[in-house]
Amino acid sequence: MIVLFTVLIVVLFGLGFLNALWWAVAAVLMFVAVRYGRGRGGSRVQGGNSEYRDYRDHRDRENRWDRRYRRQRQGLWRRQDRRDEQHHR
Repeated sequence: MIVLFTVLIVVLFGLGFLNALWWAVAAVLMFVAVRYGRGRGGSRVQGGNSEYRDYRDHRDRENRWDRRYRRQRQGLWRRQDRRDEQHHR
């Protein structure tokens, strides 16, 4: 499919020597190919979506860890607070 799309762009570019409108059509098709290329995150040139996806996955893992171990840490924090209070007296 991508080969057919590339051939179409080349042909339209070639027709641009006859009529400049075809160059505009080829440019629009190239823009669409780059902007909305293969994959769900857009083309490889864009790259910003995969960075956000990595950040979101990391944030979700941290949130799951926090929910899982919150009780244990709360007990630890209380013990440390008691020690600090005793130490400052």
